Amino acid sequence: MTSSSAPAGAHAALPNQEPVVRMQGVTKRIGKRTIIDNLTLDVPPGEVFGFLGPNGSGKTTTIRMMVGLMKLSQGEILIRNHSISRDYEKAIRHVGAIVENPEMYKYLTGYQNLLHFARMIPGITRQRIDEVVQLVGLNARIHDKVKTYSLGMRQRLGVAQAIMHKPSLLILDEPTNGLDPAGIRELRDYLRLLAIEEGITVFVSSHLLSEMELMCDRVAIIQSGKLIDVRPMRQQQMETDLSKVFFEVDQPQTALEVLEGTGAALEGNHVVFLGNRENIAACNAQLVQAGIKVYGIRQQIKTLEDQFLEVTGGERIV
Repeated sequence: MTSSSAPAGAHAALPNQEPVVRMQGVTKRIGKRTIIDNLTLDVPPGEVFGFLGPNGSGKTTTIRMMVGLMKLSQGEILIRNHSISRDYEKAIRHVGAIVENPEMYKYLTGYQNLLHFARMIPGITRQRIDEVVQLVGLNARIHDKVKTYSLGMRQRLGVAQAIMHKPSLLILDEPTNGLDPAGIRELRDYLRLLAIEEGITVFVSSHLLSEMELMCDRVAIIQSGKLIDVRPMRQQQMETDLSKVFFEVDQPQTALEVLEGTGAALEGNHVVFLGNRENIAACNAQLVQAGIKVYGIRQQIKTLEDQFLEVTGGERIV
């Protein structure tokens, strides 16, 4: 693992609409091979932002360029409006990162590891160390030696180290690798807590569709070094995307007549149509007004896997 953190420093908050990260035409070539191809992407503040793609799609290469471990062949990466290429120190002070696996001094305790790291960065107090320990849920084990920690605990200790200087952006490369289901769930919960409690933008890469769906507010899909799509998760998706809706009613045929013009059809005893939240509410009101009893409404939301297969033409993540 390469752990990348930066000196503490005061920085003015940008307006909410200002992206924390801007990638503009980012390209990386090694020899004649193009690893990242003209990647342009904005990462909004205060979100858990997923970077999804199969192994070998260019996720780690992108992250290495974001933290200055690899030079760009072309394009620009701005963090809080500072160029990672031209103004590295000002850009990286807003970043905490774990690339690959968190490495710690295993013969020291968790607390001693954090204290050792804090001494390298001006302005980190013991109070701040206690805060991050609390935030990642390591209070009970922080004074135990790291060699006794599970992989999930080491991952959380790595996150604590990466956020001690209060970065705007936390970058994690495949953080769930090697974790058991309980460890994955714990990490997922802590990352969402960081976004809410600390206002940190979390940029997390993974090839695990199910975990990204549960963890992220928004997901960018990358394939063969190219950005394929950016998709919102959660409520925003439900409000805007059309999905298959099933109405369970007492008079299916009459309900179909009431909803004429909506594209509704019968499937068994259910009236089915494509709609979003607004359409569902309007159709429900029409049915009730016509004296039809509505026993249940079920919305079939596309999973992230469905969306991924849709935008990549059926190519699966492996």
